[in-house]
Amino acid sequence: MTKLLCVYCSSSRELAPKYYEEAQAVGRSMVAHGWGLVYGGGGIGLMGSLARSVKAAGGYVVGVIPEFMIERELEFRQADELLEVKTMPERKHAMIARADAFLALPGGIGTLEEISEILSLRVLAQLLKPAVFYNQGGFYDELFSFFDQLTRERFRSTGIDGLYSVANSIDEIWPCLEKSAGFKTVWQAKT
Repeated sequence: MTKLLCVYCSSSRELAPKYYEEAQAVGRSMVAHGWGLVYGGGGIGLMGSLARSVKAAGGYVVGVIPEFMIERELEFRQADELLEVKTMPERKHAMIARADAFLALPGGIGTLEEISEILSLRVLAQLLKPAVFYNQGGFYDELFSFFDQLTRERFRSTGIDGLYSVANSIDEIWPCLEKSAGFKTVWQAKT
């Protein structure tokens, strides 16, 4: 069975072309490194660009999408598996349960919420699978500064940076995942 990388990213159709192009490059590189995709099931924005590139490169795509998004015809119909759920929390739980690792591409508040849950589960030692931020062009630099502030002001003890890895290029993503490849999870999806 192919390892599945859960990728969180934007669904916006209004981004600079460089973000869509890079999402496509990430998708091709995923397949070249033996990873399939599990993601939010959308066919638009970076989500759609990523999923289409994984499929075009011969990779496996698992989409997890809430009913209301299917009703709006936002799903990626070419997914190998398209799992329909009722709510956004069910979507996140299904994605976490299927994933072997997590990657945050540039994204908005939804992406931040999703990757923050992964970091929170890692803090609590409930999820020990690797988490990587793809810091395309310094996109997440200010977030990392905020994480430093959390430590400085003791909202989080030292070591928050140990909860995730940072890749500043596509080629850096895969070593970040491999160095954490032995992680397992104790987290279980709610049934």
